[in-house]
Amino acid sequence: MTEDATDWFHPNPQIQTLRLEHGATCFVIDDVLREPERLRDWAIAQREAFKPVDFNAYPGIYLLPPNALAHAFHAFFLQHMRPHFDARRVLEMQSRLAMVTRPPEQLRPFQWLCHSDQVGVPTAYSIQASVLYLFEDEELGGTSFYAPSRTRQEISDLYHDASNLPATEFTRKRGIPPSYMNGSNAYFTRIGQAPARWNRMIFYDGNILHSGDIHDPRRLSSDPANGRLTFNGFFTCRRHTT
Repeated sequence: MTEDATDWFHPNPQIQTLRLEHGATCFVIDDVLREPERLRDWAIAQREAFKPVDFNAYPGIYLLPPNALAHAFHAFFLQHMRPHFDARRVLEMQSRLAMVTRPPEQLRPFQWLCHSDQVGVPTAYSIQASVLYLFEDEELGGTSFYAPSRTRQEISDLYHDASNLPATEFTRKRGIPPSYMNGSNAYFTRIGQAPARWNRMIFYDGNILHSGDIHDPRRLSSDPANGRLTFNGFFTCRRHTT
């Protein structure tokens, strides 16, 4: 495996702009990998190496990618995607293969809500996030984006309760049952949706509230051959000066 970006990614990606409400955007690239089967086959061969996520709220398992892919992905972002964001210099890049696997009854209340990747990041920095869908069953779900429909204080109180209350008490107080978020509710409005498609990659500002569309949790699997396998990336960048 080489570290040349074009060994993994198409050298001339067709970048489409998905307009979200409130002026936000998501960038969509279809057929982004030259040989997507190559990466999925590698993940299948490494299925026993996936580990439960224990460093953030992702409800599933993960595996670090081959070093060559990580380097190629970094180069791809610098060449093709960084100009679309308020991103002057990359300070940190993370990437991993991942699969959502937990049934709703095993989720914590904060996993029932949409989330932002910008939490705790200094305002001088921006975060860009990406998802590459590596499954052919589109019913496993893409990604939806959200905006608060309540005041900032109400939303802050909601997340506080989601992080501190037991599940049954959170449901009683907030009226939200154990579930993956699918569409608008009393607190958030869906402002756009990127459907899943084999070998489709999306990029978006990590400050936008978002959530995976898990329509039917019974279809989730820990097997990369038929589960909701994705390749996820995160870039922490210094913003442009004004």
